[in-house]
Amino acid sequence: MQVHVTTKNDILVLSFEGSLDTGTASFAETEINKHINAHSKVIFNLNQTKFVSSAGLRVFLATAKKMLGLGGSLKICNANEVVTEILDMSGFSSIMDVQPDLDAALAAFA
Repeated sequence: MQVHVTTKNDILVLSFEGSLDTGTASFAETEINKHINAHSKVIFNLNQTKFVSSAGLRVFLATAKKMLGLGGSLKICNANEVVTEILDMSGFSSIMDVQPDLDAALAAFA
């Protein structure tokens, strides 16, 4: 698991490479927490994320709650078919803002 950090128009974009599962969730959460306090708008770009387990979903939920507490918001984009199915089956796609691609996620903050 690698986490790539970029900023576009004052929006923090965190891109996850690999699988977000029990073995990588704590690392991902540590990396996320290093950066989100300085931003009110965060995007999780899943274009290189192969799989998300329940531990990964917990990271998404914890981050979304933290962002709400900071007066910000989280968007998720570029999920592959497997991850999209996991988000749909878990109900996360109905409680989180999931966008088809990075451009749509950036535009959703406008």
